[in-house]
Amino acid sequence: MGGRKRVSGTVAQVDGGVAELRPDDGRPGRWTLLLDGYPQSALDVEDPRRLDFEYMRRIASVLDAMAPPGAPLSVLHLGGGALTMPRYVAATRTGSSQRVVERDAALIDFVRRELPLPRGADIRVRAADAREAVESLAPGRFDLVVADVYAGARVPAHLTSLEFLTAAARLLRPGGLYVANLADGSGLAFARGQAATLRRIYGDLVLLAEPSVLRGRRFGNVILVASQAAGRIPQAPLARAGAADPFPARLVSGEDLTRLIAGAAVVTDATAVASPTPPAGLF
Repeated sequence: MGGRKRVSGTVAQVDGGVAELRPDDGRPGRWTLLLDGYPQSALDVEDPRRLDFEYMRRIASVLDAMAPPGAPLSVLHLGGGALTMPRYVAATRTGSSQRVVERDAALIDFVRRELPLPRGADIRVRAADAREAVESLAPGRFDLVVADVYAGARVPAHLTSLEFLTAAARLLRPGGLYVANLADGSGLAFARGQAATLRRIYGDLVLLAEPSVLRGRRFGNVILVASQAAGRIPQAPLARAGAADPFPARLVSGEDLTRLIAGAAVVTDATAVASPTPPAGLF
């Protein structure tokens, strides 16, 4: 599909460029997915609960805290990569219903062929543009929507606007959560704009990031968690998980978040831009 051409071993030409599944020689069963040299996902096929990337651990902390341990959830993943988070959910919440939207059909084929999904897991993967899929899905279907879509190393502009985020919000059940993984650098202009836009839609919002990223000292990941229901975001567990991480994160909410995003404009289809390009040499 998508003009796939197998290159060699765990390297393939996919729709979005050259994909590589790179093994960790020191830790059997662990793989990193790169697309055109940019790390996209990391996966431990022997224990999908082990997450190497800190932004994945932050998303996992939301999954862990939003419902009683082991309780199944209905989850929509926008962006597939190595299907790391769907595998995590399947391992920690047996019986969950998961849908994955990934635009790159050849990448889906490559990952599923080289690293098959666990048997019995209800994980269905659809090759489609995330916005087109979101706008076509029935409302009120999911407990959690995870947005982790990158074209290369940038979040596409059409997935950053008020129009798109409003369409994604209608897919959530009452009390559902929306989680976005972003990447930003000095000034956090992109992340601040996304936070301001989500605040237009949702009643509650928190941000998770390393202090050095918040202070603009380095380029890194920013996680936004939103809910219509006040008090639904498990702030205390998220703050504890962030503080205990090998790369500690700070949780920003309430008035602190208001001050952080002061002056940031709501993003619309007319003003949307892709997230900033990572600095040279970051990876």
